[in-house]
Amino acid sequence: MRGTVLNAGSILIVGGGASGAILAAHLLRFGDARLRVTILERRSVVGAGIAYSTDEPDHLLNTRASGMSAWPDDPDHFWRWLQADDRGAGVDCRDPFCFVPRRVYRAYLSDVLAPFLSADGTGRLRIVEGECVDLAQMRGGVAVELADGRTELAGVVVLATGHAEPEATDATGIVGPWEDSRAAPLPADAPVAILGTGLSMVDNVARLRRTGHHGPITALSRRGLLPLVHARASTPFRLDAADIPFGTSVAYLTRWLRGAARWHGGNGGDWRDLMDAVRPHTQAIWQSMSIDSRARFLRHARTFWEIHRHRMAPQAAEGIAQSLSDGQLRVLAGRVVDKRQEGDTIHLALRLRGGEASALAVRRVIDCTGILRDPLSGRNHLMARLVEAGEARLDPLRIGIETDAFGALVDRRGAASRRLLAVGPVTRALFWEVTAIPDIRLQCAALARRLIQEAGRTG
Repeated sequence: MRGTVLNAGSILIVGGGASGAILAAHLLRFGDARLRVTILERRSVVGAGIAYSTDEPDHLLNTRASGMSAWPDDPDHFWRWLQADDRGAGVDCRDPFCFVPRRVYRAYLSDVLAPFLSADGTGRLRIVEGECVDLAQMRGGVAVELADGRTELAGVVVLATGHAEPEATDATGIVGPWEDSRAAPLPADAPVAILGTGLSMVDNVARLRRTGHHGPITALSRRGLLPLVHARASTPFRLDAADIPFGTSVAYLTRWLRGAARWHGGNGGDWRDLMDAVRPHTQAIWQSMSIDSRARFLRHARTFWEIHRHRMAPQAAEGIAQSLSDGQLRVLAGRVVDKRQEGDTIHLALRLRGGEASALAVRRVIDCTGILRDPLSGRNHLMARLVEAGEARLDPLRIGIETDAFGALVDRRGAASRRLLAVGPVTRALFWEVTAIPDIRLQCAALARRLIQEAGRTG
């Protein structure tokens, strides 16, 4: 049948960030002793990825500690881990509703995988450092080609490559949101422009200020809206699927959300509680939309959804408020219509919201325009190669690759692969929000169960 996995006793995961690490942990915890897992990761550390590779103390999780367990069936696991062996020393985290530095979560994911590794390499988990540049399906499995010429073989390959990363172009003074700390040194008083006003912008402002940068920072986005702030306390409640207006227009859904927030507020609640209650239904809402409705959502409603849904930790919000108050940071609504470089200076021509023209001269531009990038852009050459070869195809909105409900890649003919699967943000075309741990762990648990079942049938 379509989606059946053959020879699944060996599974190779391309990408060792949060999605890859959590999937591996589920496979190894619940699979039998014959199942072997390899994680292929271009970074030297597994569990880091884009989100958790930072060592900046002010780069905080955007989800409370209470929501960061790798295990859906043990939601307090991360909190207990944080309390054990003084791991929370130096971290302001007095209860499960706190926000800890991302580097702490990287250490947690490493610890989750540690029982499956062995010093002599005979454990059920192998970590291979390298970058996958191509995949070739063959009889009985998949050959994985690495950039250095090595080849790995597996029965099944799962792509956990995360978000599309823009390639750094430091020669022109333009860098990606996670590249600026590794770029050429910047004078402390140099003006900086940040394209985008979301959570990546918040992180970059925090890093610049912590490292002593005191030059002006201009953040620019189409609407000039900042992420809203997590409440210090919440009143959780549940919404039944029957309460959700699936399959309606974007305008109707927006009116329903506003009305529900007003109703909940009238009963002493907070709009954040409603957003959290909608979260378990987000993927079903997305999948109930037509392609045209999804396009309208992305064009007209996505920014408003994201500032309510992807919120700042209170500590991060305090930092942004201070930078606005002291005048170092200003936020503009508009877009870049032209740019040119003269020596070390980048000249940006802006069209502000309302039509006014403006100009900005800076020493560096940091691209924080968000994670919803063309999946073939930037450094994601593997995805481009798979699409070119017909092993995968883009969805009509070009926000991700197409998969079936199981996570199997859909090829150019519309057939679901038997050996190539995907998990995490790369699957956003069908699953939309697979960006935070509470969503990722559920997807990983479901995929692991299916792979384990198939391995048992073919073992």
